[in-house]
Amino acid sequence: MEVHHPLFRAQLFLQGAHLTHFATHDKPDWLWLSDTARFATGRAIRGGIPVCWPWFGAPERNPPEVRKRIHTNSAHGFARTALWKLEDVRESAHEVEICLSLDANDDFADTWEGHALLLATFSFSVKGCQIALTTTNLGAAPLAFTQALHTYLPTPDIHRTRIEGLAGADYVDTLLDWSYHPQHGDVTFDGETDRIYESGAPMVVASPASRRTLNAIGSDSTVVWNPGPAKARALSDFPDSGWKSMLCVETANALSDYRVLNEGQSHTLGVLIGRI
Repeated sequence: MEVHHPLFRAQLFLQGAHLTHFATHDKPDWLWLSDTARFATGRAIRGGIPVCWPWFGAPERNPPEVRKRIHTNSAHGFARTALWKLEDVRESAHEVEICLSLDANDDFADTWEGHALLLATFSFSVKGCQIALTTTNLGAAPLAFTQALHTYLPTPDIHRTRIEGLAGADYVDTLLDWSYHPQHGDVTFDGETDRIYESGAPMVVASPASRRTLNAIGSDSTVVWNPGPAKARALSDFPDSGWKSMLCVETANALSDYRVLNEGQSHTLGVLIGRI
């Protein structure tokens, strides 16, 4: 689906409820999309904002309550490759809102045990874009899950890019045997980075080209990722030098920040991406 508005534009796929482009009028895209991304049935798109649900990362790295429902070794769940349904479109002179739904039922029983309804609401305006992912447990038993809005952001130079707002937070460094460390000052990049911060605080991503604000709701964990040169060469649908021009700042419910819903309960994870 393509949104053409006098003030902004966006591109959104029903497969994965995947936002791949957003920009205000005649300005560069706010999101990074791989030049070698492939668009195929059942294949995750490299870039934009993939929806990781009902688990984030490798199944074995999830809490036991989440892991016991997973029947596959695949990472990041099935929502990012499933076909979603268009529920509603609302538009005005200043905003466009699109709502998609996914009924996570027995159709996914070969990979996951549970029944939930997901609603993904995308709100676009000249001020920015907001994504809200609402999970409602339709099953009788408590539902434990992890998730992330895996936001890829562009930069002209990763070495001159920093994330403000995470100073003082503890993080798990997955590259150092999943050990805990405190964050001193802004987050900067000098190679492969893969961290899960225990923070859902407002952030600013500052690059030589822009300053973007990220304000989360329903989140107490943030994932910061850049593959660095070696891993970039090994990734699918990713240019060898692509790591120099992107970073991921993911609004999440990960590790100890997993969520549990009783029957009929809902939880919303969201992020508002704006500009200064």
